[in-house]
Amino acid sequence: MIEFAAVFAVAGAASNAMGTAFQRKAASTADKRGLRLLGELVRRPAWVIGMAGVIGAALFQSLALVNGPLALVQPLFILELPFALMIAAPLMHRRLPAWGWWGVSAVVAGLALVLASAAPHGATDQASPARWILGLGPCLGAVTAAVLLSGQGRPAAVRAALLGAAAAIANAVTAALLKSATGTFADHGLTAFLTSWQTYGFALAGVMAVLLLENALQVGPLAASQPALTIGDATVSLALGVVLFDEEIRTGWWLAPAALGALLIVTGVVVLSRAVQGIVVLEQ
Repeated sequence: MIEFAAVFAVAGAASNAMGTAFQRKAASTADKRGLRLLGELVRRPAWVIGMAGVIGAALFQSLALVNGPLALVQPLFILELPFALMIAAPLMHRRLPAWGWWGVSAVVAGLALVLASAAPHGATDQASPARWILGLGPCLGAVTAAVLLSGQGRPAAVRAALLGAAAAIANAVTAALLKSATGTFADHGLTAFLTSWQTYGFALAGVMAVLLLENALQVGPLAASQPALTIGDATVSLALGVVLFDEEIRTGWWLAPAALGALLIVTGVVVLSRAVQGIVVLEQ
């Protein structure tokens, strides 16, 4: 079933990218604020398409996590960034700089190298209370520390990177809880799903991740927050997969090509983050 997990994860990344792009298009010409903004947006087809994309991404992610290891699914969501740029640029009548495509290539090649080297496999969808404490405790501590260290007085880039890292950890925790909750639904039905603490845990963690991300984007440049967000989510998800769900990855000499792949991903994300600043407006 791991092939299905990979396909669903890529579809989820593309769907979320589409949702983000269409929502931004709808919001870019809105002139209202607060609840009135929502009232204006729901009447716009672009916003409706965007919401469908977000909902589709959640469904695809759930299907991916039911069928495969967390250490495979979450890293594949790195593809959301190049997907988002490829969809949003023409949608907003813009063109990605030519050198931005090198960033896309680096992300895709690096991700393929990491996953081929690590070869994540073997998974359960439930963990004992002791494992949840061992997995979630350090994550919550790291998020708290990152938020406290990102206070006023630090350079904007440092604050953005810290909050991006905190959002990445929260994303990984959300995915781990979602995997457990969807596993409960698949095995025991709706009643068990609604009475599982993981169901409410992933909802709470998801809200926290969104708030942290919004703050990261507000306080500093995208080139500082996006690498921390992208690499942090994949790394923490891999660790949680091993700790919580008995997932296995290849080690030994396989770590060398995996490290090279991670370097390619970081380079590609930095290039793409900077490419956003150089997007060219097309004549209409």
